[in-house]
Amino acid sequence: PFDLPEAESELVAGYHTEYSGMRFALFFLGEYANMIAVSAVATTLFLGGWLRPFPSVRALSFLDLPFLPAGLVGVLWFSVKVFAFLLAYVWFRGTFPRYRFDQLMDLGWKWLIPLALANLLITGLVKLWW
Repeated sequence: PFDLPEAESELVAGYHTEYSGMRFALFFLGEYANMIAVSAVATTLFLGGWLRPFPSVRALSFLDLPFLPAGLVGVLWFSVKVFAFLLAYVWFRGTFPRYRFDQLMDLGWKWLIPLALANLLITGLVKLWW
């Protein structure tokens, strides 16, 4: 969370000034490779990996794509889900404004830490009572 670009003017942004040319390209290649890796892990953990959407629903059996080889169907569904996560990443990144450091600290100290403490308290009370 602390690698936000700090921009006095909107022309120069923090760590982007230290890199140019090939170094800049490799920096962003690493950033996007990380996005792909995280999307693949999230697809595996939360969206069922290579399985079609809602595999236990018989009405959606047409999503099995019987005209394709079984191995290719799994790769296709996995790729579609990874691209959906990547679309969400790029969409959120382009839609939401960039926080300044003072706004980030305000968000963390005034909202997220009390929310985390409330979550911890409520979870402790629920575990205590049940």
